[in-house]
Amino acid sequence: MSFPIERPRRLRRSEALRNLVRETHLNVYDLVQPLFVVPREDVRTEISSMPGQYHLSVDQVVKEAVRIHSLGLSAIILFGIPEGKDSQGSGAYAEDGIVQRAVQAIKNTVPDLLVITDVCLCEYTSHGHCGMIKDGEVDNDSTLELLAETAVSQARAGADIVAPSDMMDGRVEAIREALDANGFIDIAILSYAVKYASAYYGPFREAVDSAPQFGNRKGYQMDPANIQEALREVELDIEEGADIIMVKPGVAYLDVLASVKQAFSRVTASFQVSGEYAMIEAAARNGWIDRKAIIMETLTAFKRAGADFILTYYASEVAEWLNS
Repeated sequence: MSFPIERPRRLRRSEALRNLVRETHLNVYDLVQPLFVVPREDVRTEISSMPGQYHLSVDQVVKEAVRIHSLGLSAIILFGIPEGKDSQGSGAYAEDGIVQRAVQAIKNTVPDLLVITDVCLCEYTSHGHCGMIKDGEVDNDSTLELLAETAVSQARAGADIVAPSDMMDGRVEAIREALDANGFIDIAILSYAVKYASAYYGPFREAVDSAPQFGNRKGYQMDPANIQEALREVELDIEEGADIIMVKPGVAYLDVLASVKQAFSRVTASFQVSGEYAMIEAAARNGWIDRKAIIMETLTAFKRAGADFILTYYASEVAEWLNS
């Protein structure tokens, strides 16, 4: 009986051996924690569709930022829910808007923590769409000015990185020009370059009350069937001045993430979105999966596919595990 010369199992025999030869490593500084900031004071209310995640008032989001920084995480990303919404999404670019106030408070308390701000109108518009409405449609070009104004107001408040997620054509260039014209030449742009019209966003839309009041977002977010279009979107955003590009959602689009990283070799992020989080939580609460193992396996898959860092609602919890 002949025996194989190559025996890969030799390097799997113990945890020490597996650690020694591991190809992909997940670190604390690979993770970004999303936070939801709301009006009033002393608010910490669990989000029903995302158990373990909270609506936080500015004072509470500062406390959370301090805790996150103490865990060794490098960054957070802020999403805001304003006191009121209107057709113009004016809360997004108000100088005293909820995100702007949160950024100022966080940077005054933990200046070394990177603050990323979401640049979009959907959380602030009464109609729930990501741009201005004209004749019943989302109007691309009139939206660009408001997105640029939003980014500048966030940079003025102290944001380190602005992250346009609206998927309007030309928004990276509009934001870059506005930032530079206002003296914010060093503020980086993290572009949601590849954002699919996905069913995975449901819990987030409930969390920020941003479901479209008519129609859907398929006219400006990408068709989940397309990958060549994704590469074109990335190419355009890089040409317009994006410093970092992102693929969103995560697990269902690892092939896209890998293709983008291979094609462009740029700093690339991915977002483990609300629906992915909610599904893991639901399955874990029913005892169907090993929660910690699934979380770590999934995040490692992002890294293996090419993500330089990952936006995930599990960031602070995973940081605690990695630090232990």
